[in-house]
Amino acid sequence: MTNAHKDALFVLVKSLSKSEKRQFKLYVGRLGVNTDAKFLALFNLLDKIKHYDEKIILESGIVKKAQLSNLKAHLYKQILVSLRLNPVNQNIRVQIREQLDFATILYQKGLYKQSLKILDKVKGIAIENEEKNIAYEIVELEKIIETQYITRSIPDRANELAVQAKELSGHNVMTSKLSNLSLQLYGMMLKVGYVRSDEDFQKVKTYFNDHLPLYNIEDLGFREKLWLYKAYLWYSFLTQDFLSCFKYASKWVDLFYDHKDMIYLNPVFFLKGNHYLLESLFYVQYSSQFKEVLERLECTLKEKEFPDNDNINSLVFMYLNANKLNLHFLEGTFEKGLYLVKIVEYGINKHRDRIDVHHVMVLYYKIACLYFGIGDNKNCIQYLKKIIDNKNLKMREDLMCFARVLSLVAHYEAGMDYHLEVQLKSTYKFLLKMNDMHAVQKEMIKFLRSLGGIYPNQLKAEFQKLYNELKKYEDHPYEKRAFLYLDILSWLESHLQNKPVSQIIREKALAKSR
Repeated sequence: MTNAHKDALFVLVKSLSKSEKRQFKLYVGRLGVNTDAKFLALFNLLDKIKHYDEKIILESGIVKKAQLSNLKAHLYKQILVSLRLNPVNQNIRVQIREQLDFATILYQKGLYKQSLKILDKVKGIAIENEEKNIAYEIVELEKIIETQYITRSIPDRANELAVQAKELSGHNVMTSKLSNLSLQLYGMMLKVGYVRSDEDFQKVKTYFNDHLPLYNIEDLGFREKLWLYKAYLWYSFLTQDFLSCFKYASKWVDLFYDHKDMIYLNPVFFLKGNHYLLESLFYVQYSSQFKEVLERLECTLKEKEFPDNDNINSLVFMYLNANKLNLHFLEGTFEKGLYLVKIVEYGINKHRDRIDVHHVMVLYYKIACLYFGIGDNKNCIQYLKKIIDNKNLKMREDLMCFARVLSLVAHYEAGMDYHLEVQLKSTYKFLLKMNDMHAVQKEMIKFLRSLGGIYPNQLKAEFQKLYNELKKYEDHPYEKRAFLYLDILSWLESHLQNKPVSQIIREKALAKSR
């Protein structure tokens, strides 16, 4: 039995909405000969079964084993053709590509004048909508046709096309260099998280400066500016310069609001920009501005012009709920955030084919922190266990490390400290293996290990000692990241002041808002 997630055709069929399935059958039935086609019978069967099983398909008698691969490939192609014809999927990019295909067909038929007319019109649309890669393809085809379709204006046309090709090529090269830099920095962020030392910082700084192309901001178009801001954003995240994160995420989002049409043409980049802006506001603890950005985003998402498809719906679910959880962390309103747990669990199940394991684990960590904030340590441990037991998690080593540290604290708080020594050793070994042993973590493990020999009347003094030790790392350039994952200082203050941790965070939030 093949895993459903590994069979592309089965996943595609299951991703179709009722209207998309209906349209596919109408598309197939446009010619009567297709109504009894084998690929339609295979489609109906895959639509009915809950799990992909090749044995069920072969036993149905629709197809023999030797023909199954070809039939599946044919069905896959027909579904994609049907989806392409669906008005929901007809964005500007698809329409430009379609017109380019039409022009190519006319050229191949020797109808050069008609082909050039379509190309000239669609080129303007492509440039206007910042689709410069396709615009360059269009100019190249125009150049080919002009060499075969001689007109009186060919000298002027040749010069015009040569200038356009050079300009578009320059823009595309710049976009490529900036997008490559952004992607490499994003990869570093996912693999190891923030810089951990001066050595790490110098490596990232050198890499960034060596790969950042020379540019004049006035010469950059929308897409080049977008990739430039993304590159600076990832550099700022890696180096833990969160004010710069806020600066470049703001530029990213403002770029879209200044070019409103681009929101609807590039909704994914718009959503990501807002997510990173909210994340940077969370890190610098600007709760009032955080709420404003979140409310503005939700208003934009409700606009009828905003695209609606499976990919966008998955991203909206992920980013909105992650940031709603962050807002409750900022304000210390953990109890009020509990309603999000069911929403997140339902959403993870609904969007499981389109959300990678890394983002699922981030949501689980946030839920664990939510439960920790209200003192429900057993539920906190359950969600952390999902992260710790996940053997397929290759990214965000920092997330895996802090999940273990929070798990230790939650076990202590829940009174489940009978295996604490074993867990301490296991966590210590894991942190060493991941090369993630920092001063904050060392102090935490040393404190938890010493608890067994401390009398109850000495406990408050030990909490105070640990608090004083950790407080000096709060603004340390490389140690402060520990407090982004777990507000250890607020936890210690809750013990010292004999208040719930949520109350401590709430009081801090109110003090900042004043």
